[in-house]
Amino acid sequence: MRDYDVAIIGGGIAGLSLAYFLAPHRSVVVIEREEGLGYHSTGRSAAEFVLRYNTPEVCALAAISKSFFDKPPEGFSEVALLKQRGGVIIANAEKADRFEEVFAEESRANAEIQRLTVDEVIARVPILRRDYVAAAYYDPHFWDIEVENLVQGYVRGARRHGATIVERSDVLAPRRDGDRWVLTTSAGDVGAKTIVNAAGGWADPVADLFGVAPVGIVPHRRTAITVDLPEGIDALTLPEINEIDEDFYMKPEGGRLLASPADATPCEPADVQPEEIDVAWAAHYIEEATTVPVRRIFKSWAGMRSFSPDKLPVIGFARDRPDFFWLAGQGGYGILTSPALGALAANLVIGTTTPDGFEAVGLDPSKFSPTRLEK
Repeated sequence: MRDYDVAIIGGGIAGLSLAYFLAPHRSVVVIEREEGLGYHSTGRSAAEFVLRYNTPEVCALAAISKSFFDKPPEGFSEVALLKQRGGVIIANAEKADRFEEVFAEESRANAEIQRLTVDEVIARVPILRRDYVAAAYYDPHFWDIEVENLVQGYVRGARRHGATIVERSDVLAPRRDGDRWVLTTSAGDVGAKTIVNAAGGWADPVADLFGVAPVGIVPHRRTAITVDLPEGIDALTLPEINEIDEDFYMKPEGGRLLASPADATPCEPADVQPEEIDVAWAAHYIEEATTVPVRRIFKSWAGMRSFSPDKLPVIGFARDRPDFFWLAGQGGYGILTSPALGALAANLVIGTTTPDGFEAVGLDPSKFSPTRLEK
């Protein structure tokens, strides 16, 4: 049995980003039950980076993370982690008043957004239906995230500093042995002084396994499909398309068009699969808002977005177990906030000061403490 300072349960973006920031300071093992890292939420993300359109806390975390994405450490990635996509926000005639409210609010926060006439938005996004779009604006602050390069950058960096990453290994029976935990896993026993719960949709069951009170993390299913674009449409130049209330969104993906009905259906933690009704809604929105014919669905899938009761991440030590650390509830924003949350979690585990950037955006890390949810 090998002993570590910290055992991280979960090899998704949360656990891997923490391992990256923590490994230079502590001995770390990451334990992942699946055959591949980032198998569930991370590997099924729409890979979008935005600075707006989320809760104030997520927007602040994105602002902190942006500098890492723009200038990652030397050797982290051979390619740029962000590629500008741009986004158009559209509304039909029934939501004209709602569009004016959103446009006014976003204009105050972002001087670079540009209102578009119907002719202008069709020229920019030729697949949109003229009889659907009544109002639109363009926001340049949408980027595609190179998720695989980001994940591998975290993995390489963590391993370079001595972290061990174990796949295909489930934690079966944790027990206390003096001042440490002993984890019986399918790959053998592991000893660790501190446990990090980065198990995504399984965060509450993992807490229960360690005798820690759950905090109410609930996974929600989200569905996406891809379809072929018409001949002559260049996916590289298309912006992302967002309905004003996010009834749906679309973006290029692998030369095709990705569409999601932006569903958020509570579900049990699992290898979630798309429901036929949600796939049908995604196809419906494509045909309602665009001229793209849905002759066949090239691919459909679902992923989990795990939320706490107040929709904020849960980061910090459990009140009843000071050797059990929560890193959960990222709500589908774990990839775009991973530089900020990974660094914050590492500093909290080590017991050092808050990372750079939090004070600058006025974000108090105590907002994410699990003690707010513990009874």
